[in-house]
Amino acid sequence: MKVLCVLSDHRAHKSMSPLMHNGVIRARKLDHEYMYVPFQIDPENAGAAVAALRALNIAGANVTVPCKEKVIPYLDKLSDEAKAVGAVNTIVPENGGLSGYNTDIGGFLDALEYGNFSLRGKTALLCGTGGAARGLLQAMRQGEASQILLAGRNPEKTAELATEFGAEPIDINSLKDTGANLIVNATAVTAPEESPELAEVVARLYAPQCKMIVDINYGRNRNIWLELSQRSDSGFMDGLPMLAMQACRSFRLWTGIDVTGNEFISALL
Repeated sequence: MKVLCVLSDHRAHKSMSPLMHNGVIRARKLDHEYMYVPFQIDPENAGAAVAALRALNIAGANVTVPCKEKVIPYLDKLSDEAKAVGAVNTIVPENGGLSGYNTDIGGFLDALEYGNFSLRGKTALLCGTGGAARGLLQAMRQGEASQILLAGRNPEKTAELATEFGAEPIDINSLKDTGANLIVNATAVTAPEESPELAEVVARLYAPQCKMIVDINYGRNRNIWLELSQRSDSGFMDGLPMLAMQACRSFRLWTGIDVTGNEFISALL
């Protein structure tokens, strides 16, 4: 039996990755060959966790917050995407070593395609400068957005990140009118009670040119970004399609099996 896994802190046991991967494994009748399990680790012991992957011959690992950056020094090789964003979400045994990949970037672009939206030549607004922002900014570059706007609370951090990825920095609290065709929420805030201040900003946001809004979070009872999409008459996606699409890319890297993103979406549902 080959073991696949997800590495995280206490959130490992709340991850939907085992549900998705094991669902696809069963549907493909591969459950005699593969199984996917969550491993809770101390992020400060990332080196020991990677060493354990080697010692136990784990067939592949996902890495989620807060470990995506911490595993990098202990890997033998990084993909170009992982180097560009400084984060790894997939570890693959290759050529006697462990390689780090970032499938979040391609997964986001796949999710946009699933939602019938093309970034090419469009203006994109990314809200948030936290851990997910780097991968999303890189995806926007790879998707050939004509203009990228980055909205954050910390002016210095926003400006630094915007400069690195060729974006235009904006104070998130000053957002009112936007000509963005795509708005992506990369903050942790989805429900109004999570940040009444940001909810107020989003409530007054005017986005007449917007065609798609993506909230990378999911599982909330109320969603301020969904409400914005309804006011703007735009499409909307939460984080589940992106989660499914990046999982699909990881599974392909581990197994070489040509699975599809729709299989992972079906497993989630």
